[in-house]
Amino acid sequence: MSVLTPTAATARPAHRDPHVRRWLGAYTASTLGDSVYHLALSWAAVRGGTPAEAGLVLAVSAVPRALLMLGGGVVADRFGPRRVVLVSDTVRCLVVLGVAALLLLTSPTLWVLAAVALVFGVVDALFMPAVGALPPRIAPHDQLARVQGMRGLAYRAGLVLGAPLGGLAVALGGPAAAFGAAGLLFAISLPLLLTLRITPLPGDTRSRDRTALRDLADGLRHIRRHRVLGPLMIVVALSDLGFVGPLNVGLALLSDTRGWGAAGIGWILAGFGTGAAAASLLLTVRGRIPRAGAVMGWTITLGAGSIAALAYIPLLPLAVAVSLSVGLLAGLSGALCGALTQTECDPAYLGRVTAVSTFLSLGIAPLTFPLTGAAVGVWGLGPVYVASAAICALAGVYALSTGALRRAELPRTAPTATRGARGAP
Repeated sequence: MSVLTPTAATARPAHRDPHVRRWLGAYTASTLGDSVYHLALSWAAVRGGTPAEAGLVLAVSAVPRALLMLGGGVVADRFGPRRVVLVSDTVRCLVVLGVAALLLLTSPTLWVLAAVALVFGVVDALFMPAVGALPPRIAPHDQLARVQGMRGLAYRAGLVLGAPLGGLAVALGGPAAAFGAAGLLFAISLPLLLTLRITPLPGDTRSRDRTALRDLADGLRHIRRHRVLGPLMIVVALSDLGFVGPLNVGLALLSDTRGWGAAGIGWILAGFGTGAAAASLLLTVRGRIPRAGAVMGWTITLGAGSIAALAYIPLLPLAVAVSLSVGLLAGLSGALCGALTQTECDPAYLGRVTAVSTFLSLGIAPLTFPLTGAAVGVWGLGPVYVASAAICALAGVYALSTGALRRAELPRTAPTATRGARGAP
């Protein structure tokens, strides 16, 4: 495997580095493939059973993803994140292409679709920690904030373009064509991942002689003892607990109450996505935000106020404007959380730390969905939005009141080297 030296790695900013661009292309293709796959699966499930059965199929992947996520971090640290991402996309490619071929020959039962969703849940549990741990292996330390911005832009592009692309594939050739398109997108990521050059990081140890449980315990101990990572994980947990309910279940209820309909949901989500994309673009262009820990705390706190305001705005245009501010503030705070995690963490633990962060966001926080719906039924939208915003604000206040986290900084960008200092391409 080719290796970049630290000196060579600092020769170009991340957005000009061909290896980072390959990673970005692979991540974008994988994200697009995931969006197309989810649309194809939901369409095939709806066509093959009742709405309740379709909902069950779509929910199957959440179980292994939540149960195995922490173990996925151990796997990423033991075997290397690029290898895990490569295997994950290979499995997803083969599975969805197999489903596409099956749909051309016969009509698969819901059990088959549920099995596919189950496999994707297992793969997601491995993929998500690994993809979060990969940037420090392809970009220098002082470029990780910029890489987080680039990753955010790619993720938003996948969400925005994936649904219409999947819908077009379904319209032209049915679910088989959509699954086939998803498989081809996963396939595009494979040669890009294979050509990545990986930088060995200081402290990179893969303790294969120890048990996975011991490795997981060591990772959790590393978080607990770290002066920045421990408080940062609490901030992630609190902010997501207060954020995901109002912006998922609560948003549909809000739009229905105001009479905005499904179009209103779409406009508000578009405003949120635009704000989040703008935050990612800001990080991509600037590369570093001074006083990152303090900025993260303030953006979470201010974003909490915008969340509470959503419940009391009667006009859709104003709600869209507020959702844009929510997206901007939440997108910036989320990107800073990711960049601080990658720069503060010991490289040997990065997969496990990323797994904990992802587990808090995607495993624990969604449990608030039924609680949010039930609370709105009892107390109404306003009090529930305010309570959720208060939890978000608590995360911001905690970040600002924790000295080590408030003072946390991203690495300063190294001077750009002259042309030819990079060495071999």
